[in-house]
Amino acid sequence: MIIPARNEEASLAACLQSLVEQTGIVFEIIVVDDNSSDHTHEIAQSFAGVRIVTPPDLPAGWTGKNNALVAGAGCARGAWLLFTDADTVHLPGSLARSVEEATSRGAALLSYSPQQEVRGFWERATMPVIFSELARTYPPSRVSDPNSAVAAANGQYLLVSREAYNSVGGHTAVATSLLEDVALARTVKSTGRKIYFRYGGDAVRTRMYRSFSQLQEGWTKNLALLFPEPLRLAGIRLAEFTLICGGVALAILAAAQREPFITFLAGSGTLVLYTLFLNRISRAHFSWLSNVLAIFGLPLFSYLLSHSRLSHKQGSVAWKGRVYRSDECDEPPGSRRASVSSVR
Repeated sequence: MIIPARNEEASLAACLQSLVEQTGIVFEIIVVDDNSSDHTHEIAQSFAGVRIVTPPDLPAGWTGKNNALVAGAGCARGAWLLFTDADTVHLPGSLARSVEEATSRGAALLSYSPQQEVRGFWERATMPVIFSELARTYPPSRVSDPNSAVAAANGQYLLVSREAYNSVGGHTAVATSLLEDVALARTVKSTGRKIYFRYGGDAVRTRMYRSFSQLQEGWTKNLALLFPEPLRLAGIRLAEFTLICGGVALAILAAAQREPFITFLAGSGTLVLYTLFLNRISRAHFSWLSNVLAIFGLPLFSYLLSHSRLSHKQGSVAWKGRVYRSDECDEPPGSRRASVSSVR
């Protein structure tokens, strides 16, 4: 198991505790301390048997995460490599089960989309909208279908055979990509090897962001890369929010003015739109409260998607104290340069 960690003192201990308690399989844990300035190193040291690796200086054009992952993979000795993030918590026995699942399905790469923990209004409102769009645009059934060109993976839980990883060049081959998980899955699938992707709430959970500023920075980095026409999608979702809220307001106003026909039309139309919205959101595996609040996440999703597109158009994005140039290999799926659609 390889965990890249850059200033992860808030979450690393829980992650490592869940990993050292895994059973049913022989494993090693490697934490790659990517120049952390907090207590990440000390936390990793407090767990017996955890190996701490320091990555080399960041090569020009590489992302920090890819540099850390290459360093970790170079030290690993297993036939399977699990790349997982420091903000994940792994359920008991999940490691052994994931290797068994990959083997039984004949998959060279298996990836789970973790259960997303959300707290506070904006996390609850926004995250279901984002993940429902990913589920709608890139169904896991198509990702896992060898006859489909769609490729996807989630770097929070990415299990790959050593043979496949080395054969495609590992993270060195996707070193400049801001979506290294997607790029790796795309590369593995393009060789004819099978990948398998599904919702993995029975194996792993995560809280991706702990503040609105983290949420904004994180999704600005990669959100626009996930959709072929981000500005069009942003406009559609903003229009959906306007129609639903406007319909409610019109129905209330018409009822107050005793206009039953207009009240009926506005109310029934709004109900249809909201029902369709809830049906789409429910596919993202969030709680009923988050699904209800997600209506208020629509305008924020539109903002984040537009902001991400603008940042990439301007040529740079920031993440964890580093600024990256937008890379050609991170073309949105569906563009002329992208041969395989993908999702983070």
